[in-house]
Amino acid sequence: MVVAASVGLRLAGDEAAPPVGVPVAAPLPPTAGSSPDPGWLLRTAQRTNIPARALAAYSTAALRQADDEPGCRIAWNTLAAIGASESTHGSFGGARLDARGVARPLIIGVALDGTAGNAAINDTDGGSLDRDTRWDRAVGAMQFIPTTWARWGADGDGDGRKDPHDLDDAALGAARYLCHAGGDLGGSKGWSRAVLTYNRSVPYASKVARTATTYAERL
Repeated sequence: MVVAASVGLRLAGDEAAPPVGVPVAAPLPPTAGSSPDPGWLLRTAQRTNIPARALAAYSTAALRQADDEPGCRIAWNTLAAIGASESTHGSFGGARLDARGVARPLIIGVALDGTAGNAAINDTDGGSLDRDTRWDRAVGAMQFIPTTWARWGADGDGDGRKDPHDLDDAALGAARYLCHAGGDLGGSKGWSRAVLTYNRSVPYASKVARTATTYAERL
């Protein structure tokens, strides 16, 4: 299910949250050049039931982040578990990832207008990302809000664009955001802090931890 309180939204006064444990970290995939090995992608997609196109985005982002910030120790299965929780790997609402990694139709969350327990965030992107010129909305398979994407957006596929609807870009943006928030995600404290910054919900973080561990155990 796509959640409204997604990347970059915090609850006022909630500065500390209990640790939720840390999932088993899946090892980085073998590579073919700078990309995950195609054979590994095929086998791992079959074992985990993660669509191969989505798995390529998560694992490539983890590889790149390991080069950029080796001390972060972010694992691809954490990114995959977040993608599963946010949009079922880009398939929410009947969407499907195209060859570029863009969900079609685009995944756009509810208006963040202060109703139904959501934050109220006036439009910041002129509707360029979320097609709403009154309120901001979380967008894409990783459910970034425009203000957070403006800071942490990344070009994960080298096409010269930073597009939160492109899972290659969104997965790398999420990796950067999580590493900034948590520091070392190899331990419970850092991992919990990172994921709870991504979405301020202990049940959400616990679900992500369980899902990430399940992916690792299926390898």
